[in-house]
Amino acid sequence: MAFPLIWLGAAAVGAAIVAEEREKQKSIALKRRQGRANTEHRQGQSAELAPSLWKTENKMVLPEPGGIVCCFVFGVIEHTGIWVGDNTLVELHGSGLVRAVSVERFLAGRTGSRIYQACNHRHQALIGEQVLDRAKQSIFNYREYDLFDNNCHRFVWHCLSGEEVALSSFSKLNDRIGSHFSAAVYWDELDLPS
Repeated sequence: MAFPLIWLGAAAVGAAIVAEEREKQKSIALKRRQGRANTEHRQGQSAELAPSLWKTENKMVLPEPGGIVCCFVFGVIEHTGIWVGDNTLVELHGSGLVRAVSVERFLAGRTGSRIYQACNHRHQALIGEQVLDRAKQSIFNYREYDLFDNNCHRFVWHCLSGEEVALSSFSKLNDRIGSHFSAAVYWDELDLPS
């Protein structure tokens, strides 16, 4: 007899969580359109979006050379790289090899089929001056890979800033990107050629 009450209670809690998340997403989309998130980011708050979880406004963007990109990995972490053009990205592979790979290869062995690009609130890619050159120069180099200290996020930050800083999580990279550009970071889905 208790099972129907438990199911009913669980359904009510689930519905409340979904409604709260929808309202949060609407708020984020509104702040993005108004360009209001920039100030909040400068005050040290994290970006409001995780690319694997949120997609605001169904807006897709074209990949741009030098763009910082990411994809979802098994619901736990994100994998990052640099878009270099012609359906090619540069990534730090788990073997430690920095390599140029196709979109298909970048997504291989990961969950999801989408790649996201770091953008500002106007859906413009956030691209640093030397990102593309640093990424291309790194191809075929070897880095002592470590999941927490010398990972893909550190590689991407190095391409953007020239600095070698351990970044143990995607959110720490997100914060660094936001501070570097003095802007809130939004992750827009790439409109990739079929």
